[in-house]
Amino acid sequence: MRALGLGVLLALLPPPAPAETFSAMRSVRAAMGTEGRLLRRLRAYLREESARLRRLTRFYEKVQALHQDPQASVDNPLLAFSLIKRLYSDWPNVIYSDEATENTQALHDGFQEEERELPGAEDLDGAARALMRLQDVYGLSVKGLANGVFQRAGAARTPLYSPGRRVALSADDCFHVGKVAYDTGDYYHSIAWLEEAVGLFRLSYGSWNLEDRSSLEDALDHLAFSYFMAGNVSHALSLSREFLHYDPSNRRVLRNVVKYEELLEKGTVTSAEPLRRPNGTHLQSRDAYEELCQRPRGQSAPEHLPHLVCSYETNGSPFLLLQPAKKEVVQTQPYVALYHDFISDAEAETIKGLAGPWLQRSVVASGEKQQKAEYRISKSAWLKDTADPVVRALEQRIGAVTGLDLRPPYAEYLQVVNYGLGGHYEPHFDHATSGKSPLYRLKSGNRIATVMIYLSAVEAGGSTAFIAANFSVPVLKNAALFWWNLHRNGAGAGDTLHAACPVLAGDKWVANKWIHEHGQEFRRPCSTDPQE
Repeated sequence: MRALGLGVLLALLPPPAPAETFSAMRSVRAAMGTEGRLLRRLRAYLREESARLRRLTRFYEKVQALHQDPQASVDNPLLAFSLIKRLYSDWPNVIYSDEATENTQALHDGFQEEERELPGAEDLDGAARALMRLQDVYGLSVKGLANGVFQRAGAARTPLYSPGRRVALSADDCFHVGKVAYDTGDYYHSIAWLEEAVGLFRLSYGSWNLEDRSSLEDALDHLAFSYFMAGNVSHALSLSREFLHYDPSNRRVLRNVVKYEELLEKGTVTSAEPLRRPNGTHLQSRDAYEELCQRPRGQSAPEHLPHLVCSYETNGSPFLLLQPAKKEVVQTQPYVALYHDFISDAEAETIKGLAGPWLQRSVVASGEKQQKAEYRISKSAWLKDTADPVVRALEQRIGAVTGLDLRPPYAEYLQVVNYGLGGHYEPHFDHATSGKSPLYRLKSGNRIATVMIYLSAVEAGGSTAFIAANFSVPVLKNAALFWWNLHRNGAGAGDTLHAACPVLAGDKWVANKWIHEHGQEFRRPCSTDPQE
């Protein structure tokens, strides 16, 4: 079962140290602040170095002027003295000056102060996998992404997302994404990204960028082997020969060329078949899930339109008399309702602010344990209703619209989630599908219902897709989704299989409230009818 177990608010512990930048946009934004501080330190370094170089330039121009002046003769004892003095002390002072070292050391020291906040190798790899995930789920063109355009492959339609500032990727950027795929044996993705890297490196060959860590030779080498592993030996040979044009003495590539030539001469090479995209998480419903994520507004044409209604609801609660809930029935099978304007902007910001310092990588249940997973990229925190009056008021509101008992242990604490770069949660159930699930530690039964509140808007992507029911709900800021996870007979509702589509652009925050069976016996009576 891919469902998160119960969380505990670790109120007595300090907030977690920065880690896993890629898994929450709050951390990515914090990284922007870190780079801003590094920029200020680099600006100070450049200012000091510029002043030092101006002084060097003045010294050079003064001495050069003497050398170019035909009337400046060492016959003049004053010029002779200044020459000897320059060579004895001025030149050593210039050459052995500590000023450059001090400036560099100040820059190094400033960088070291920020190192604890810097992303690590895991973050860079996670960010690369995020780009590949967006490429796959939304069918994006790799060439388009490299050019800063979010365009579907083979489509001339409007881009899925048009950023205010278009940012293209460098050859080195594309190489790294391709290498992350290459290192895991994913040649489907490595070929596409390394092709872009090779093309960009060819355009800029001969120029050097301070920040580049790879080269045309690196890209050709990895691309050639990717094609070989994909069964395209002739193209692997062509790329290897191009590599030798730049590095003719590389013995390993020379051996590869001989090997490829022999394979082609023997005629044992079969024609390369189209590469298949890997399914690392073994997701059976991948095609349906991705099709739902790609729908412009998520919704398919419902079969029972008359049952999809909007209404003002009090649910018999005095709490809602003066301000009824704005309810929209999104689907009847499974029953899914959307409550518009469920939370205010100020409340949403308060909840995000309370949770922010406590965010940690979201986990999933694996048997009786919990662990991180590639199919869930986000960070989460848990808030008690005692954390703030806003949380307490929100809990009362949830209880009023659902009519359910939220007193401990009948409901879990409020879980606040911030999705990361390409953040998603592949198809899963909220209710436990195994008797060994950590959900049962509360001794209050299974999760009977879910309330999910959108705390933010996004620019593109991030819909909630119900795979078995074939519909999805786009992110709607301040709205709340409600659905039953269990039938009245206690059996899990298989049609509630759902997923969080990857966030294509934006900062997605949600708050989840999971309500359990126990305590609801008279609020939602059981039934033997398996359809209820």
